[in-house]
Amino acid sequence: MGALKGVLAIVGIAAILVGGLWILQGLDIVRWPASSFMLGETVWTRNGVILAVVGAVLLWFARKK
Repeated sequence: MGALKGVLAIVGIAAILVGGLWILQGLDIVRWPASSFMLGETVWTRNGVILAVVGAVLLWFARKK
């Protein structure tokens, strides 16, 4: 069970980080890469929030005893 919790933690952290990047790109705060189709598109802000929440849930399950 310990290995599964480790994998959940890694995937959860990665999802939070990627979701945060998507949020910032969707809000047009982070303009990297400059030619990205995600810049200024609110759909990517929504997708980023969903992904970050899923990552937080995975991290919560990984830390649960």
